[in-house]
Amino acid sequence: MNKNTPLTVRFKYAFDNYISKGTGNLIGGLALMTLFLVFTLAVILIISGIHPDQSTSFTIYDSLWENMIHMLDPGTLGGTDSDWGMRVYLLAVTLIGVVILSTLIGLISNGILTKIEELRKGRSFVIENGHTLILGWSSKIFTIISELIEANENIKDGVIVILADKDKVEMEDEIKVKVGNTKTTRVICRTGDPIDIDDIHIANPFDSKSIIILDKDNENSDSQIIKTIVAIVTNPKREELRKIPYHITAEITDSKNLEVAKMVGKDEVELILSDDFISRIMVQTSRQSGLSVVYIELMDYDGDEIYFTDEGTDILVGKTFRDVIFAYETSAIMGIQFADGTVAINPPMDTVFNQGDKVIGITADDDTLIPSGRTDYEIETSRIARPNDLSQKDERILIIGWNDRAKNIIRELDHYTPFGSHLTVVSKFDDPVSVIQKIKPNLKNLNVEFVRAETTERETLESLNIPSYDYIMLLCYEQNFPVQEADAQTLITLLHIRSIAERTEKHLNLVSEMIDMKNRQLADITSADDFIVSDKLISLMMTQVSENKFLMKVFEDLFDADGSEIYIKPAIEYVTIDKPVNFYTVMESAARMNQVAIGYRILADSKNVDAQYGVTVNPDKSQMISFTDQDEIIVLSED
Repeated sequence: MNKNTPLTVRFKYAFDNYISKGTGNLIGGLALMTLFLVFTLAVILIISGIHPDQSTSFTIYDSLWENMIHMLDPGTLGGTDSDWGMRVYLLAVTLIGVVILSTLIGLISNGILTKIEELRKGRSFVIENGHTLILGWSSKIFTIISELIEANENIKDGVIVILADKDKVEMEDEIKVKVGNTKTTRVICRTGDPIDIDDIHIANPFDSKSIIILDKDNENSDSQIIKTIVAIVTNPKREELRKIPYHITAEITDSKNLEVAKMVGKDEVELILSDDFISRIMVQTSRQSGLSVVYIELMDYDGDEIYFTDEGTDILVGKTFRDVIFAYETSAIMGIQFADGTVAINPPMDTVFNQGDKVIGITADDDTLIPSGRTDYEIETSRIARPNDLSQKDERILIIGWNDRAKNIIRELDHYTPFGSHLTVVSKFDDPVSVIQKIKPNLKNLNVEFVRAETTERETLESLNIPSYDYIMLLCYEQNFPVQEADAQTLITLLHIRSIAERTEKHLNLVSEMIDMKNRQLADITSADDFIVSDKLISLMMTQVSENKFLMKVFEDLFDADGSEIYIKPAIEYVTIDKPVNFYTVMESAARMNQVAIGYRILADSKNVDAQYGVTVNPDKSQMISFTDQDEIIVLSED
């Protein structure tokens, strides 16, 4: 401090610094000042000689007590003292006490209010252990929380911790409204920036079971997610506080950033390329009616899910994969996780199951994936059908609308369509022109044509001859309109197409996309054929992978055009339909074609929501089922 500064300025500066130190220091200072005043006034009372009782000795201790009780308890002012000098003195002491007590009450009240405000801000450290940590906030969070609550139902005290750049009370209120009862799971919200290493520390990532990183729905989303991953895995305190690898699940939008994110996170992070994932889902769903219901069944926690286990598999060691799929009566086997961690979905039927391998199956819970031990099941070989060899014909495909995912969809379609197939893209904007010109040279099977037109007008849709197309996809104008307007455009187009389909009585293979799941209700979905793909699928997948990182390999295989995928094929290709048949026979027929049957679809229930649109995944294999020539079998197959 400058020596030439006036004393009064120095005192004011020191006082201001002391005041800024907080409530605790202020109360301590007030206590010291009170003691000083009590002692000073006690000395004055002794020296003045106007103490209350002249007939007895009045010591310094009596004086201290007299001053203290009058200063701290103004009610003693109305005592029996009759000496006016004493009364005036005690009045002055009491007035000083009123000031001190008022100041003390004000400090305590302010301190409590400050603490409540700090708690409201959600800045206190989380001391939970084994919790699921969600970093960020987006529309996906409500689905993720709901699924985690379902997953935690068999856990007495499940915990979800959320750290987001959002007011704590607002987060809690939104969760209460949109999620509701959290059952056995506690949801703890904290306010902070998910890319700030100090803020992440508040949510205690070191003791977390798994971490989910959500995108921020902006153009810098990928870079922010990568920075968050860096902040977690390179935290200087990690070596001291975290002894095991992290289990991080994150969403990446641009494939160009995928390698960088993998390099940063290594084996500790599972990355979901969201645009690519949605593109593949849309392509597969558009080509197979009811497939979206199968995906939802596999990815949510309401019903049967995918589990890994080695429980009870000792009896399977040395047997082939064909033997394994028949060893489970109430679980549908999808593949094998080998001892080295690699995953094979629908491996060759002669693949041998070895010690240390795990079974991958669809079942009600992780404790129901157990071999039945049955060997007396019946397979009616006389009921096994042989399909005719149908040559593929070229296809006509229609895409209405456009967004950044469209280029991935076109590339993916090229893997599935026969040579000579034709794709028509219709959009009210010219955005597709440059993209189509760029990817056209790399397409092997598709011829692509672009038409600019008002996609929400009935005249446009009538002129396209909608019923003539084999497959139709509706994409939202995500880059051209706000969320609600983009969804409104898709909804209007969807309703027009449904009207055309009803008038022409033509069944359409239709899939449409919306951004906001709430708008799905407006579409009055009553058929699995036109299921609306949205962020919900990404949310479900992130939740599943956060619970079991090896599921990422399963999903990558299922959604890769080069591996085994889920197909829905006519039942008449597998069994004769003259009378009921058990599912063991269906499985045998599929196994002879190197396929795994995991369910079926009854077309008569295709519009029945309560019957899952006719889709049954993982049926009891002993159950007798009556098929018609319109029903279908759900299989894992390479083509």
